[in-house]
Amino acid sequence: MSEDPNPGHRALADHYAAQAVAAPASMDAFWMPFTANRQFKASPRLLASASGMHYRTVDGREILDATAGLWCCNAGHSRPRIVEAVKAQIGTLDFAPNFSMSSPLPFVLAERLAELAPGNLNHVFYTNSGSESVDSALKIALAYHRARGEGQRTRLIGREKGYHGVGFGGISVGGLPNNRKWFGPGLSGVDHL
Repeated sequence: MSEDPNPGHRALADHYAAQAVAAPASMDAFWMPFTANRQFKASPRLLASASGMHYRTVDGREILDATAGLWCCNAGHSRPRIVEAVKAQIGTLDFAPNFSMSSPLPFVLAERLAELAPGNLNHVFYTNSGSESVDSALKIALAYHRARGEGQRTRLIGREKGYHGVGFGGISVGGLPNNRKWFGPGLSGVDHL
């Protein structure tokens, strides 16, 4: 086991381990995505904390996080510099809507991202997830053609066996039939290559 850079990490794991006895009775309300829920809840694999590139389970085992927290923790878990930056920002302004108002920070970050992006990729549209990004991109593509007077251009193309998120647009253009089989045909006008 590697040395834990977060001193509260083990204490947190112990705290959750003490509560794990009650976990099966308290699991009914949460329906987990992409999970065989009955099987999981019969033999739960519960994480208590994370630090660096490892998770710690409620029973104290250390597990390598080989997917960066489902591809969203690329810098690792509980990094002190990131934790402090998040704490400072939450203490100043935890949320600002971007509907007809905003704060300066999204504009500053957008400028920085535009500088780093290649070619003429110089505009930023923020989303909360890959699934939301795909659904937004589909809507932007359709709106773009309508704005140009080409509203008949409505075909959407997805990659066969490609994963494009769990939103309705994403499962429609996604090339994984099992991800859409329970929801009917999905969006019309979709081709898969």
